[in-house]
Amino acid sequence: MPIIAPSLLASNFLRLDDELKMINESKADWIHIDVMDGRFVPNIAIGLPVIAAMRPATKKIFDVHLMILEPERYAEDFRKAGADRLTVHLEACTHLHRNIQQIKSLGMEAGVALNPSTPVELLSDILHDLDSVLVMSVNPGFGGQQFIPHTFQKIRNLRRMIHDRGLSTHIELDGGVTVENCTSLVKSGADVLVAGNTVFSSKDPIATIHSLKNCD
Repeated sequence: MPIIAPSLLASNFLRLDDELKMINESKADWIHIDVMDGRFVPNIAIGLPVIAAMRPATKKIFDVHLMILEPERYAEDFRKAGADRLTVHLEACTHLHRNIQQIKSLGMEAGVALNPSTPVELLSDILHDLDSVLVMSVNPGFGGQQFIPHTFQKIRNLRRMIHDRGLSTHIELDGGVTVENCTSLVKSGADVLVAGNTVFSSKDPIATIHSLKNCD
């Protein structure tokens, strides 16, 4: 069964307490939190005070996705706010290995995210240091975008790289995840599904999370 990580970017920010209660009652494994700086991506979203305020409301894993420049400046602050996992973008890190080592030294799991135009092969020399690779199947910055079909091939290529090295690195898929395509994504090699609108626009979010959890 895949790990399911509802993305709070699609939640009702006026009802975050209720949204967290719903996630707590569901089969969701992680909570995906998008952080944007208006520089690396053309949007601004959830910051440190909000993450810290949410932390006491749930025991679910906080999977924090940093769509920001200079993530090394804030890694320790995100740990203090309650992040369990921290993902940085390859495209935003001049010294990626240093970024990953910093995250791990702070006691968090470390991931690297790839934009749709970034080939997975660029991770060849650092894949063994990663807990996860976040493959963006839409251009980062906004929810509700259409899934980019080429992503299936990227997932297959990445799964082959992980298998050939005997690693246990997660492949996390973010963008356009639906109940209709989740089985194909898992069969291609993804084992973590980030779902925003599919969950929070559903008439029964708990049932939708259950359906995603049972994709195989």
